[in-house]
Amino acid sequence: MRRFLRVSGALLIVAGLLMLAWAFVVWRWEDPFTRFYTEREQRKLESSYERRLADYERDAAPPPESSMDGEPATPRASLAWLRATARAYRRATDRGDAVGRLVIPRLDVDMIVVNGTDSHTLKKGPGRYGGAGSFMPGEGHLVYVAGHRTTYSAPFSDIEELERGDRVLLQLPYARFEYRVERDEIVRADELRVLRSRGREVLALQACHPRFFASHRFLVYARPVRVTTASGGTVAGTALAAPAG
Repeated sequence: MRRFLRVSGALLIVAGLLMLAWAFVVWRWEDPFTRFYTEREQRKLESSYERRLADYERDAAPPPESSMDGEPATPRASLAWLRATARAYRRATDRGDAVGRLVIPRLDVDMIVVNGTDSHTLKKGPGRYGGAGSFMPGEGHLVYVAGHRTTYSAPFSDIEELERGDRVLLQLPYARFEYRVERDEIVRADELRVLRSRGREVLALQACHPRFFASHRFLVYARPVRVTTASGGTVAGTALAAPAG
């Protein structure tokens, strides 16, 4: 019996040490097994997005370049086109579809955003919340993107390192959006107010907090500063940041 207890105790200690070692590996280098899955899914999403981009370039109505009298399109006309195009794109996007490309230089993130934030969809990459209150870039409302922090390539593993003024880029078929980080906050996981749009464009990036737990959410907010349409035109970020009306 004593020998059995000694062996059992030793095995428990070894198991505990192995668990600690694995936790350190995941914390320092992420989970290699789930990372492999996400990298495979990202390749599929990349191909899907390229096809979607080609379809958009073939079928979509171009942005207004001039008014009826031949003068350059007014900022109001360009903004109206952008909002209408973004709304149509959202309505044509289903759960699991490739939305666009997310680039965050400070975090070394360059990934395809997938539509949806359920547990299965988020394994493929950063996910755009598709419920009521979240919109596509360009609609002039809340754009809410969540991502894992320790597994599945952990795109937002170092989200707390984002600083005021850092660039966040979202490339969609109809336009390229540049945002600048403004602030962050930590909220409880059940605090649903963060999913409500305030009637002006803001990008919210969300990850679990602290790492390895899901009791809270770490949120980073960024405002639009520049929009470049697919045809090379521009829309001022301040126009999107104003109340959508």
